Amino acid sequence: MIRLSIATVGVAMAALIAASPAVSQITAQPTPAEQPPAGAPVDPAAEQAPRVAQPVEPEFQLAEGIVALVNDDPITSFDLRQRMLTLIAESQAQPTEETIPLIQRQALQALIDQRLQWQEVQRYIDQVPALTDEEVEAQVASIAQQAGTTPQNYLAYFQQAGIRPETVREQLRVEGSWRRLVGARFNQRATVSRGQVQQTLARLNENQAKPQYLIGEIFIDASRVGGQQAALGGAQQLFDQIVGGAPFQAVAQQFSSLPTASSGGDAGWLLLEEAPPAIQPALQNMQPGQVSRPIPATGGVWLVYMRDRRDGSSAQLATLRQIMIPAPQTASDAEVAAATSSLEALRAGLTCDNILERGRATEGVTAADLGEADVADLAPQFQQFARTGEIGSVSSPIRTPLGVHLVSVCNRRVGGADAPSFDDVQARLENQQISMLARRYIRDVREEATIDVKG
Repeated sequence: MIRLSIATVGVAMAALIAASPAVSQITAQPTPAEQPPAGAPVDPAAEQAPRVAQPVEPEFQLAEGIVALVNDDPITSFDLRQRMLTLIAESQAQPTEETIPLIQRQALQALIDQRLQWQEVQRYIDQVPALTDEEVEAQVASIAQQAGTTPQNYLAYFQQAGIRPETVREQLRVEGSWRRLVGARFNQRATVSRGQVQQTLARLNENQAKPQYLIGEIFIDASRVGGQQAALGGAQQLFDQIVGGAPFQAVAQQFSSLPTASSGGDAGWLLLEEAPPAIQPALQNMQPGQVSRPIPATGGVWLVYMRDRRDGSSAQLATLRQIMIPAPQTASDAEVAAATSSLEALRAGLTCDNILERGRATEGVTAADLGEADVADLAPQFQQFARTGEIGSVSSPIRTPLGVHLVSVCNRRVGGADAPSFDDVQARLENQQISMLARRYIRDVREEATIDVKG
């Protein structure tokens, strides 16, 4: 997938046009004598809101001509210069002697992927049409609206940086057409089952009691930038750019080699053990708003942004439905036994989905949806099954002062209102699946392609 998404410039443009502070909350880097070890977080406490510079067109020393052939489709030095300018405008990274080689490599890789994606779009054009001019203009208008500006100002932002409106529209056309093609080919395969969602929910619920970290991530792949030392130097330059005001999300979008680059480096909420081992010590020492210094690791270098962190919640919430045969405390043992026997006979075949319907259809039985509640607030007789019963299962008859009950646990989770719902988890899993299939698709296309990089 194209990591250089013009759509993500909305955040940067909003900051530029509205003259608001940049997203980053980072202090200036210490002097060499004060330099902490690699990976130590920057303290944002003394941060002054960085000023966002207006885009300017830097000078690049690029030989004129063809810089690469992708299945005999040429990428010219003009194309490369336009993409480099786009990358700079989107990330707000300032070109320096150290960063220009990294910018050039990233821009060329993005152009190669764009050519391959467009070739695939053309291959399937009869089945999956590319974006029309009208759809591209609608995207321009939508992105501009998100940035709080007009389409004219949106395009003018790029023009001020030396980027033609045609370049912007071409990139949007390829990105949108590629997403459409990926969706048409793989949406069916990205569907997840109810069981997969429930398993994920169960794992998340079990882990809700543990500390969690909401992070942004950038990984500079050493193999793509000329070795580990080059990756470390590039990461340091990007760190300096973020300190200077470049938004972390925009820098991640342009430079990170991780799948999360397409979402601005957003890795979501993680448990410590779910994070890569190299960054775990940094996570334990960072506070919200801090960004780590470069963290060397096998194969590259990390930058991590601690967006938020939270202690685990011990509250256990259960969603219950029940049917009951009334039997007050004054009921005889024979009456309680008869109610218990009746419910045992009814229990076979009951699930969370049908317990209310079956109960309401049975004479002498009442049915109720108890909704979601903290297990600690439930009747003591219900608590054990609410904590341990399998999701969707139905309990054995339970005696309370009100009667004899059958209870079904329809859902269970740990935490408060911010815990993910079934629909949230389903959407997340399907997005992860389609992203994985898209990455595999472009990887396979790249492996089969003939790519000749000049010089």
